[in-house]
This record gives sequence, structure tokens and C-alpha cells, in this order.
Amino acid sequence: MGIETIDRNFLLGTIDGHDYAFHDATANPIVLTGLPFFVVEGELCRLPQAAIPKMNQGVQGLAWHTTGAMVRFRTNSPVIAVRAELRAVSDMNHMPRSGSSGFDIYLGQGTGKVFRKTAIPGPGQKEYASNLFQVDTAEMREFTINFPLYNGVRKLEIGIDPECLIEPPTPFAIEKPILFYGSSITQGGCASRPGNAYTHIIARRLDANLINYGFSGSARGTVEMAELLGTIAMSVLVYDYDHNAPSLDHLQKTHAPFFRTFRTAQPDTPVVFVSRCDFDGDMVASRERRAVIRKTYDNARAAGDTRVLFVDGEILFGESERDACTVDGCHPNDLGFMRMADGITPAVVEAVKMQRR
Repeated sequence: MGIETIDRNFLLGTIDGHDYAFHDATANPIVLTGLPFFVVEGELCRLPQAAIPKMNQGVQGLAWHTTGAMVRFRTNSPVIAVRAELRAVSDMNHMPRSGSSGFDIYLGQGTGKVFRKTAIPGPGQKEYASNLFQVDTAEMREFTINFPLYNGVRKLEIGIDPECLIEPPTPFAIEKPILFYGSSITQGGCASRPGNAYTHIIARRLDANLINYGFSGSARGTVEMAELLGTIAMSVLVYDYDHNAPSLDHLQKTHAPFFRTFRTAQPDTPVVFVSRCDFDGDMVASRERRAVIRKTYDNARAAGDTRVLFVDGEILFGESERDACTVDGCHPNDLGFMRMADGITPAVVEAVKMQRR
């Protein structure tokens, strides 16, 4: 007997029993964010098409993963559903489909957004539909739907009651996005659902627009990526690719040059340097890598750059029960991501203040 038979809370969502009018999630008045080149190119891709061949093989594929993308809208519909077509079937070893391929919905606006439900594909599914919200009253409410962290999306439709309205959302308090560049941890591995990635938690706390440039196993601090980031409008860059530097030597050779390339293009954008969060796995290596990142920061400060901040990864998992923060000794679970957000948020808040000066 399957668990779904014993406990109906484990059933996958459906859209049975309701009539819906479906709207293209990429079309007005719904607002899509997190994909900075979509308006020009019309592709649900994190990178511009011309830049993809210049990147390493991992980034070329992961560019199509939609981590950081979200749609926002207001509606008086008492029911909301999604109908999605994904780019692939995603069954990962360490991460549930709810995080890799699910969509989660938040109710509310500003810093008051509250999670309500997650749409999750079944085993082997690339196309699926699920109800995400249902109440008895028809009143205007605001919603945010986060896209999958480790899958691509070919198409997403938002279903509402056919008699109800759909309108644009309230603007972000911080409209110019916070851009996070880094590894699989930055991409969101292994959050249980999209909204629990540390990048999303920070952006939600600040009511900030978000761009996630986490590339699992593939963020190598290349000049090509630094040059691309220099062309993207942002309020803050959170620079966190320690894990994907394959060696200490690689980190030493790339960390400062990446920063200098970006800084040349964007001399006034605040940069938050972050070292690896799973510090305890190899304390010697973690300290050596932290020293490299700290040196880039210290040299920038010594050269008169006042718009840089440093977050020591050793603090990110807190002081107690640090071993409960990952699923595999490396990738954070939801507890680990929450603690990461707690440790990085103050620096991002200070960086936003710098950007406004």
C-alpha cells in the first residue's frame, strides 16, 4: 500500500473539479522577473543566446534552468492553478522534485509574503497541472510563483476563475535586482522547494527583485562570465563561487581577476564576497580558500573601494548543530539555507544602503 493511500496529504495536486481560464505566465499583466534577457529574446533562459557558446559546457546547459525566475500578479480569483511544460524529467539523488522541478506560490505583497503550496510533477512527468490556491472568497490578492531550481520551463500558464480579473503586481521595494553568482548552493541545491533557497529567502525578506546566477559545478569565475555580469543592471552582486573552483590554485588565479573585470564595468555596484558555508568538512582547505577571498576584499578596500563587504562562510551554519544543515555534507537543506540567509542578509542590507548613497 502506497503512502498516498494511507495519508492523502502526500497526493500530487490536480486541477480536477474547477473551471479555469488559463493565461500565459510570460504575458501582461503577469510580470515575469529573474530572466534579464527575456524581454528582448523571449527565451526562458538565464543567459543571452549569443553568450552561451562562450561559456563552459556546464553553464551552457544550466543556463536553461529557471532558478530565480518568478511571476507575480494580483487577482480576485478564489482558485489558482498552474499548467506547466518542463524541459526535462528531473529525479535527482539528493533533492526532491518539489525543489528541482516544482513551482511554489506565496500570498501577499512587500515583505509579508507567506507560502501556501507547491506544485510537484509526478515521476517521469514533464507536463503537469496542479491547483495552488483555493479559498471561498473572491477578493483582490497578490501572488508570487517561483520557478523550478534545477529544471527548465518550456511553458507556464496560470489558471484563474473565468469570471475573475488578473492585474499587474505591486512593484518591488528594491526593483533593481540583487544578483547572486555562485555554485550549486547558490542555484538552490538542495532546497525542498524554490522559495527555500537562500537567495529567495533574502530577496523575499527585502522585497527585492532577484537574479540567480548559480551554476551547479560550473561557476569557475571566468572572465566571460564577469564581462556578462558587467552588462546586467543590478543593485548588489553577491559573489559566492568558492565551491566550484576545482583547486586552491584556480581560486587564487580567478577570484580577484573576476572581481576586477566586473568592477571595471560597474565601479559603483556594491559587492558582497562570501566564502564557503560547509566550512567544517575540511577546515584546512576552508581556511585557505577563505584567505583568498578575504585577500580580494582587503585589496579592494586598500585601493579605496568602499563598496565591498565580506561574509565569512564559517559563521553561516551557526554555532550549534551545524551538522544538521546539509543533506550530504555539502549542499544545504532548508535549515542550512535559512541559516545562510540569516548570515548574509545583514551584508546585503548594508550593500543596498551603499547603492543608494
